[in-house]
Amino acid sequence: MRIGIMSFAHHHAEAYIHNVRMIPGLELIGLADEDMERGRSYAERLDSHLYANYQALLDDKPDGVIVCSENVKHRPLVEMAARAGAHVMCEKPLATTLEDAQAMIDACRQAGVILMTAFPMRFSAPITEVKAQLDEGALGRVYCLNTTNQGRMPIHERRWFVDPELAGGGAVMDHTVHLADILRWYLNSEVVEVFAQTNHILHADKVDVETAGLLMLTFADGTFATIDCSWSKPLNYPTWGGLTMELISERGLTVVDAFSQNLIVHRQEPASSAWSYWGSDADRGMVQEFATAVREGRPPKVSGEDGYRALEITLAAYESAATGQVVSLG
Repeated sequence: MRIGIMSFAHHHAEAYIHNVRMIPGLELIGLADEDMERGRSYAERLDSHLYANYQALLDDKPDGVIVCSENVKHRPLVEMAARAGAHVMCEKPLATTLEDAQAMIDACRQAGVILMTAFPMRFSAPITEVKAQLDEGALGRVYCLNTTNQGRMPIHERRWFVDPELAGGGAVMDHTVHLADILRWYLNSEVVEVFAQTNHILHADKVDVETAGLLMLTFADGTFATIDCSWSKPLNYPTWGGLTMELISERGLTVVDAFSQNLIVHRQEPASSAWSYWGSDADRGMVQEFATAVREGRPPKVSGEDGYRALEITLAAYESAATGQVVSLG
């Protein structure tokens, strides 16, 4: 199965190239980037072929592509890939507007190709273990969840993450969607109400987007949940962030840390600290699922519709923060 990378704007593209090369039966045909200087730099660093443009990559007939552009540019690349008959895995958030997200879903459906949203936490070993226990009834009814997806402000990874025109927002847009998706998946229920507050206290001298957010979600089955989606880790934190969950159910408290499988490595030259993961690779599991779904001609475990629903919750959070009111979802 032949895979191409469309854009290297998102720093996850580096991991995806590594994942594709590590999975038997997958071939990385190369990458394309509208920023030729950026594309050339990563192509050389990762020993990958660089296409002259996106159309040249698609003309090489990849079976699938991974879209890693800035958030606002997802739609045109996904539509271009769909017209070429290539299956698509698209970085999160799926889009910055519901109109764009729906257009991407429609384009892929009409072309008969898969659209998968890049939600790697669906393939995290700790997260999937708790999902299995929920499905087996081992935890009983879930009453509420307290969750966090905190991290460093990603200004050093890619500057566009803090540009509201390219990213669609700040910390709320960056971090809400992962947990919104996991919560829907865990509960098999949809969000009916969103209340949110945001602020710009952290890094106020560096960026003009919100850097902290707290959401309260009410689900159709009566369960409620909170999401702390803040860029609250220091800029020298050993890793980009983390994801935790506390589930209160009739059987007690369950605590989940999706990034607990790590060692902390301290270096002297240059002085730095970093996490070295020893556990399973959620990104690799996600790329494997994309490839398997394409081979088997079935919908992926994480769909474009899942991306749409997570974005809907995120945009409702922005509306609530702006109005100070609870926002109801249909």
